[in-house]
Amino acid sequence: MSEWLVLSIAMASACAVVLTIAVLNNRRIADDDDPSQTPDVIEYMTMMIGVVYAIVLGLAIAGVWEGRSAAQESVRLEAQALHEVRERSSVYPAEVRDRIRADVNAYVAHVVDDEWRVMAERGALTERGTELLARVRADVTDYEPQTEHEGQAYQPLVDQVAAADDARSSRGENAGETMPGVVWFGLIIGALVTVGLIFTLQIRRTFRELLLAGLFSALIAFLLFLIWSFDSPFGRGVTATAAPFLDLFPEATR
Repeated sequence: MSEWLVLSIAMASACAVVLTIAVLNNRRIADDDDPSQTPDVIEYMTMMIGVVYAIVLGLAIAGVWEGRSAAQESVRLEAQALHEVRERSSVYPAEVRDRIRADVNAYVAHVVDDEWRVMAERGALTERGTELLARVRADVTDYEPQTEHEGQAYQPLVDQVAAADDARSSRGENAGETMPGVVWFGLIIGALVTVGLIFTLQIRRTFRELLLAGLFSALIAFLLFLIWSFDSPFGRGVTATAAPFLDLFPEATR
């Protein structure tokens, strides 16, 4: 199901539920009821709960956005480190250089074509990707430099492979959902309480009040959808992309 369809259904459902309750509740109100008699303490509590929940929503959105940004940064660092390995291997003999570059390209192709899909579906890395990166590491570390120039390039190459491995691990950690279930429980309960409190102010069946109630509930549904969409950096919504690999390794990702 499309994420936008989920959003549309969630917002429409929130509006429908709130407006239905408002209309039904209004039918039960006696003719002599005075809405101006709502206690001031209820208005104060409604305002404070709304403010607190707004802060919680803001922190949740900031948290999942930061996680998405960290996931994208790990992709960039990994691609850049592998690019450095490929370019710095030019000082090695043709046979060694070609083997390193071929294995780097094979790893990149697997990440873009296969591992990316697995991360989106399962939230995990693949064993094949681990094997291909280990092959790149073996290509670099098993070669004995024959000249001083090669010796100077050896340690930076090893360091770049280690940087790629570290970025890959970070990418794997960010592949799944980042928000704990208890946080989602608090967000959903908070939404129900916040929306429910508008009925303590004795909402009427006027167009203006129903419109505001519907827009308010739709806004809460949209913000929750936004958090859900960002919660899985590689899986849904505004996801982290493989653009760094595609930009630096165009020949390996065709």
